[in-house]
Amino acid sequence: MGLRHSLIKGFTAFSLGCASGSQGAEPSTVLPIGGRAGVAAADEVETTLLLVGDAGWAEPDDPVLARVAAHASQRPDRTSVIFLGDNVYPDGMPVAGLEHKRAEDLLSAQLQVGRGGAQTIFVPGNHDWDNGGVNGWDEIREQGRFLEAHGSELLPAGGCPGPGVLDTGSQVRVIALDTQWWLHDHAKPQDPTSDCEADSEAEVLAAFGDALATAGGRRVVVVGHHPLASRGAHAGHFTWKDHIFPLRHIAGWLWLPLPIVGSLYPLIRGSGVSDQDFSNGENRHMRAALDSVMAIHRPLIYAAGHDHSLQVFEGQTARYFLVSGASTIGHFTPVGRDDRTRYARAGTGFMRIDFTTQGRARLGVFAVDERGVEREEYSVWLETN
Repeated sequence: MGLRHSLIKGFTAFSLGCASGSQGAEPSTVLPIGGRAGVAAADEVETTLLLVGDAGWAEPDDPVLARVAAHASQRPDRTSVIFLGDNVYPDGMPVAGLEHKRAEDLLSAQLQVGRGGAQTIFVPGNHDWDNGGVNGWDEIREQGRFLEAHGSELLPAGGCPGPGVLDTGSQVRVIALDTQWWLHDHAKPQDPTSDCEADSEAEVLAAFGDALATAGGRRVVVVGHHPLASRGAHAGHFTWKDHIFPLRHIAGWLWLPLPIVGSLYPLIRGSGVSDQDFSNGENRHMRAALDSVMAIHRPLIYAAGHDHSLQVFEGQTARYFLVSGASTIGHFTPVGRDDRTRYARAGTGFMRIDFTTQGRARLGVFAVDERGVEREEYSVWLETN
């Protein structure tokens, strides 16, 4: 277990998906299918969700967070900002020491987006669990205590897998899952010794199904850190530059050609060595288990981060799969597309979903550049029936 974890941490530090560095490339967009959606009148919008992923490197003046804060301040009493995990890079929030203070600063920068009164919710990610390390459970509980003390919430809390349920307005149910619980190899709350309402795979799936089934007429948005659909690095997408210039994953300016060595990296990632990748057996099992529940009680959306890109897919179990994992300027990674892709961008930004009093839902994807210039690149009225 120790060797496996060392390999995983090493590859994660050198990875495209949840890595610490910029890729040193210009943002690129895969053209969306379809046109733009009209904007709902402000008085028709009952609930707004802002989806912000992998913001754990963001400084207080980060342009993406500034634009999220501007959106949140428009109707703060009707807005929830949902951080989709990896809230503290690289290794979560230690219980003490200098790194604890650094983690406080990173979380405080994110909490500022709700300073106008909008609700802020944080979902756990793998980096919040000590990057999969031995102190993960302690660190995720420490992060939860800090957020609660500052008027926010980690959902699910305490290292529990969830589901955590949040009903907002009359139209929306948010169901939060701690997907890293499924993948974590070290201490975590498990049957029969934990205080979690669900602490085994069978119990989690049963509770997840119940949360979906009892939503009534509410539109259901499921949120977790790990995506169930993606064409990013964690799903095996690499470009020719990754094969020729692998050192760019350490520093964006290292354009040193290493064609043979560079090709080893995507091959190793594709072998399933890291449980953070789609190719890994544990990851495949988790995704299949969650999909099996959603196939019976179909939610409107499953939204995640993890891959540092912006992606919209038409789904099969959920109606739509969203990846919003590029909410720190300079931290984005290559992305491809498949036949279900409706939008994909290798660049930074966030997503917004407006739910109207008439039961409609509008998705907007906002790109943000280093100058703080925001552009809605894609929008669509979601099919809610």
